[in-house]
Amino acid sequence: MRGYTYQTEGTDEVARARAIEAPMSPKKTYEVLNAIRGLPLEKAKALLEDVIEERRAIPFRRYNQETAHKTGVGPGRYPKKVAKTVLQVLTNAEANAEYEGIDTDALVVRVAACARGRIKKANMPRAHGRATAWNEQTTNVEIVLAERGG
Repeated sequence: MRGYTYQTEGTDEVARARAIEAPMSPKKTYEVLNAIRGLPLEKAKALLEDVIEERRAIPFRRYNQETAHKTGVGPGRYPKKVAKTVLQVLTNAEANAEYEGIDTDALVVRVAACARGRIKKANMPRAHGRATAWNEQTTNVEIVLAERGG
């Protein structure tokens, strides 16, 4: 992931932020970003804070094999690690918008995209001199905020 996937048309006033190779699951990140895409900034931040405190669940639409149902959501979970990282990226995008002089009260999440990052290779020692692969997945996250109606 070299640059941003979203390209502006010159007149668009947008604020962007991204996280490169964040140590979290790409599948859970996909579901969290689907939940906040299109929401106003304040609602998106409130949703992520509720997920961290386990007050609201994120609906799992795609990666929901053997996932328990949550009240009012259907199959869902509380991906805290992902929510904390995405909240941090969202806060960075808000700060970038403020720096650019964009009205932060009228921002919505226009683009929320993720992609698999590099896999960090490691081994876990096992009995009798053996080893098991113990790899860590990483995720690249990109968030673009734009003014409502633009």
